[in-house]
Amino acid sequence: MTHFPPPVPRPAPVDVVLPCLDEAAALPWVLARIPAGWRAIVVDNGSTDGSAEMARGLGATVVHEPRRGFGAACHAGLLAADADIVCFCDCDASLDPALLTPFVDAVQDGTSDLVLGRRRPQGRGAWPPHARAGNAVLARMLRRRTGLRLHDLGPLRAARRTALLGLGLTDRRSGYPLQMVVRAADAGWRVEERAVPYRPRTGRSKVTGTWRGTWHAVRDMRAVLQQPPFVPCTQETAR
Repeated sequence: MTHFPPPVPRPAPVDVVLPCLDEAAALPWVLARIPAGWRAIVVDNGSTDGSAEMARGLGATVVHEPRRGFGAACHAGLLAADADIVCFCDCDASLDPALLTPFVDAVQDGTSDLVLGRRRPQGRGAWPPHARAGNAVLARMLRRRTGLRLHDLGPLRAARRTALLGLGLTDRRSGYPLQMVVRAADAGWRVEERAVPYRPRTGRSKVTGTWRGTWHAVRDMRAVLQQPPFVPCTQETAR
């Protein structure tokens, strides 16, 4: 009798990185909205509400990142990914990961190198005025720095994994999403934004829900904008 080796599991076509800090109430809805065949990578950033266990029970791949910080969680997810295309989405049910399908299509067909979601608030409390104002100021600063005419620096986005690693991202706090866009612009990427509905989040925000959190995010992002122009890497940068 001939024995054949077991088939080697193939990577999912798309990995969705979901940074998570105490999002147990939102996880069932978020994970149910991941498109079929894609893999959800929930990066637990020190949750105390059982988020990691819930995510694992719902079929997600769970990565633990002990270093606190939005960027630390996002980058840990990127390093854990093995799909050709990697997406990012908040884990608080404010954004629907199912909306990433056309983002991925644009990257796959070569229309864009990085696709970003431009948030359109739906309902009262979806996007506090102070957070929206801070985002608008940063968008103007980004335009002056890179020439990109973007309106939002939201977390919903898609790009190729090897290209993202080649950006050599170093920020591990709130500046991570902005550093990704700045370095992508420096590298000559085609960056596109698409409007997406932005819902009131489930639970209390750790950043935009408070003036202090918003200030820290703006401070981190201003520091990113003051960095020297990025010289693209010739190979993947792991850490």
